Amino acid sequence: MQCTYKNTYARVNTCKKKHITNVYTRNNLGYEGKKWTQVQVKAGMMYSSGCSWFCGLESTALRFSQFHHVFVVFFHRKENNNIFVDDLKEEGQKRPIPNPCRSFLEAFELYPEIMENIDRVGFVKPTPIQSQAWPVLLSGEDLIAIAQTGTGKTLAYLLPGFIHMDGQPVPRNERGGPGMLVLTPTRELALQIETECNKYRYKGYKSICIYGGGDRRGQINLVKGGVDIVIATPGRLNDLQMNELINLRSITYLVLDEADRMLDMGFEPQIMKILLDIRPDRQTVMTSATWPTGVRRLAKSYLKNPMMVYVGTLDLAAVNTVQQTVLIVHEEEKKSYVFDFIRNMLPQDKVLIFVGKKLMADDLSSDMCLQGLAVQSLHGDREQCDREEALKDFKEIRILVATDLASRGLDVHDITHVFNFDFPRNIEEYVHRVGRTGRAGRSGAAVTLVTRDNWRMAPELIPILERAGQVSKHMTGNVCDRKSTEKVNGNVRLSIYT
Repeated sequence: MQCTYKNTYARVNTCKKKHITNVYTRNNLGYEGKKWTQVQVKAGMMYSSGCSWFCGLESTALRFSQFHHVFVVFFHRKENNNIFVDDLKEEGQKRPIPNPCRSFLEAFELYPEIMENIDRVGFVKPTPIQSQAWPVLLSGEDLIAIAQTGTGKTLAYLLPGFIHMDGQPVPRNERGGPGMLVLTPTRELALQIETECNKYRYKGYKSICIYGGGDRRGQINLVKGGVDIVIATPGRLNDLQMNELINLRSITYLVLDEADRMLDMGFEPQIMKILLDIRPDRQTVMTSATWPTGVRRLAKSYLKNPMMVYVGTLDLAAVNTVQQTVLIVHEEEKKSYVFDFIRNMLPQDKVLIFVGKKLMADDLSSDMCLQGLAVQSLHGDREQCDREEALKDFKEIRILVATDLASRGLDVHDITHVFNFDFPRNIEEYVHRVGRTGRAGRSGAAVTLVTRDNWRMAPELIPILERAGQVSKHMTGNVCDRKSTEKVNGNVRLSIYT
């Protein structure tokens, strides 16, 4: 593919201890690949590592202080949900790992407008994924961020993206298109990200949400009117791209958000077509809650020598702030269980009930309405306006019945319970469902009904419960003929007999 762009884009990221200028170059006949020119004005880590005041001390004291600093960084990562960082550069010498930022000021001291937004929202300190992702992204590197749902991944890539665009030498009105693209699997998640963009508005950047089921003509008009940030689902964006209604050649900051979910939904062909039109000298961020083979393949193909940051473990795990309960029931008993649960809810409780089929979502919500309960339903067969209305209503009412459409991108912080009426089709979806509660440092609870048809999932479910400290160590994971549950010290024991 040949390109004839005449502009040279640069990412200029300035910080207190180190000035890194990543100059993106290419010739007029076509790209020769990604060419990096790093001009280090001053040696040292990107962020103040706490060693600047060591100057003038004797060498022994300096070595001791540096040794102490290494341990401070190590224990900070260990205590913050086990933050791990890895340099995935395949050739040449490995790069130094940027130190995590322990406060917002360490990351954005030179960006007062961002600090004002953070102070206005009232955040106290960065989440674990943010504390390590920001130093990597602000140094201009590609990043793979693996963390459980509800851990602040959206803000981890948005704020560096704002700074990235602001550092481009080409004026906004001369770029000919948007500078940032966020690809995401569902409309609900796209709308949620757009809300975050508007909440942390920076330099007057304009964002637009492009998704199927929305007003296509209206979306096209907004694009033609000029935007800086595009948040899109792959299907609708590919539609506009193939009809030459949007220019993607100006994109220099690309985010593949919830990459595992996009692959699960079969969006890989559209993603590949979209990336063909985006300059190869971009900065790319990939986020995911899991690390399956498909996501690894995508990362290897489309990221350039990325660094990987993951919180906790790369093994599938549910958030440890959620108390998980597993109940073995018969299929015909499930409705009585869910209605008993609702009757016992406290006034401040809010529950998200997951079902396996759209028809069941309508059926269960209708039964609840007949009993005088305020409830909404959410699934893919509802019109987009109805889906948006359901999400809006859920901020006021206490019950939402939904398919796995709501397992990603539903960022309602006051959900206290998740009720799995139907067991999900795979264990990854179980993790994402449970992650709808216990978000932003809060605690939550998940209740899962398991029938005989779901017993085959028990060997995969048990490790999830064990990693979250929710289940006895004496359990086995063999194929089951019979199972039972019991409460042990407030936790759930799922016993298996073969």
